[in-house]
Amino acid sequence: MNLHLPDSLDPRRYLRPRRRNIASVTSEVRDGIVPAADGIAQTGDHAGGSASVNYRTVALIIACAMFMESLDATVLATALPTMARDFGVRAPEMSVTLTSYLLALAVFIPASGTIADRFGAKPVFRAAILLFVAGSLACGMAPTLELMTLARFVQGIGGAMMLPVGRLVLLRSVAKRDMVSAMSWLIMPALIGPILGPPLGGFIVGYADWRWIFWLNLPIGILGFLLVGRFIADVREPSSAPFDLPGFLLSAVALGCLLSGFEMASREDGAAFAALLIGVGAIAGGLYLMHARRAAHPILDISLMRVTTFRLSLIGGSLTRITQGAQPFLLPLMMQLAFGLSPAQSGAMTVGTAIGSFGMKPVARRLLHRFGFRQSLIVMGVLGTGAYALCGLFRPGWPLPAVFAVLVLSGFLMSFQFTAYNTIAYDEIGKERMSAATSFYSTFQQLMLSLGICVGATALHASMAAHGRAEPAFADFSAAFWTVTGLSLLAVFVNARFDPAAGAEMSGRAAPQPAPAA
Repeated sequence: MNLHLPDSLDPRRYLRPRRRNIASVTSEVRDGIVPAADGIAQTGDHAGGSASVNYRTVALIIACAMFMESLDATVLATALPTMARDFGVRAPEMSVTLTSYLLALAVFIPASGTIADRFGAKPVFRAAILLFVAGSLACGMAPTLELMTLARFVQGIGGAMMLPVGRLVLLRSVAKRDMVSAMSWLIMPALIGPILGPPLGGFIVGYADWRWIFWLNLPIGILGFLLVGRFIADVREPSSAPFDLPGFLLSAVALGCLLSGFEMASREDGAAFAALLIGVGAIAGGLYLMHARRAAHPILDISLMRVTTFRLSLIGGSLTRITQGAQPFLLPLMMQLAFGLSPAQSGAMTVGTAIGSFGMKPVARRLLHRFGFRQSLIVMGVLGTGAYALCGLFRPGWPLPAVFAVLVLSGFLMSFQFTAYNTIAYDEIGKERMSAATSFYSTFQQLMLSLGICVGATALHASMAAHGRAEPAFADFSAAFWTVTGLSLLAVFVNARFDPAAGAEMSGRAAPQPAPAA
């Protein structure tokens, strides 16, 4: 493979013996030691030799797997009444299929980084895809609610590994200067899946068997498994850290109870049990913090919070994700209950945020290069929360094209923020801590998305109760939107604490420093 280097650089400084494997070449490209030609990351298998793979290819392969997971997590909601009828149970009993998946995420996301270090990010990512596909197949064939619940838990284990390990594969496969563009591709499924899920679920239930919700994952998953093996290198860092079993158990109880509590709190009849779960989760979380301070290799490394860019990205991104978690819950309800649109019409309207997300992709890097992470996040944070706050002003007098335009703008601004947050978080993280950072970040990402649903639902129900309404009105949706966007607006103060030069190399505002000549 020929690396085309600028004439001003001495090519002899990059020469190494031919016995290097492709993993070492990929590592050097990623770290800026060997520049990748025209934004191309050098990836490939050990056995298969090297192959020149564009970072967009790597990001899109991983994004497709994540899209499958994020879509499946939301598409099921519209099919629950039909599934309950087929299983011979009441519709509320079907909630166990949602919570079993949620519990699997809570238990296994923290362990993903350690498992990826032990067995390699690429093999674990491929295994996660296969496990998710196997769980999907079992869900589609389940004859009873009990077997469906078990299959959903298996599916959740695969989903828990796909999110953080997929991000880890990207971080280890893409040159640092291409990270902003790669992340803008990667965050698409997290934004689009929850928006397309409900209308797609309604279409499948209306025109086909609900089991196709799960069977559609099979060809996507198998294709993803093959593409990962063909195009993505097995780049790994040596690790001898033992598995933190006490930390794993404590984090599983803490996160499982917290996530389940947040999910239960969004229902009118689950407030008491939700409070109990959240209380138990908080106690287990406190015990975990005590354990993590003493453990040499905790499963969730809280010392990462000492890294400035990681800490600020985690806090600011968590506040912003409250709105991102609430809007797939609030928007379809507003469109159908307040505007009186059909499920198909509602889906056509809410897809505007997905269009806005796609529109962000080509401009994210340019904006970050021009203004930097700090200034961009401050301005986009104000504009993004303001755009979603406009949803609280929707009324029947609004023309539907104007409503659609606001949703497109909201999707654009929110997608930009997540691209920036997901990139700057790893600016100061060393290679040896990358897997720990991805599992830590993904854990809080899932936690805050669930909290967003809880906050939005609680604000909606509180407004209804205050006005004595049995069905939500526009004013109730206004209260809910303004509550979640008000919390997300606090991220602006966090963003102001970023150093003006933070992420300069990632945004292209500063050239990477070449390594000393050997």
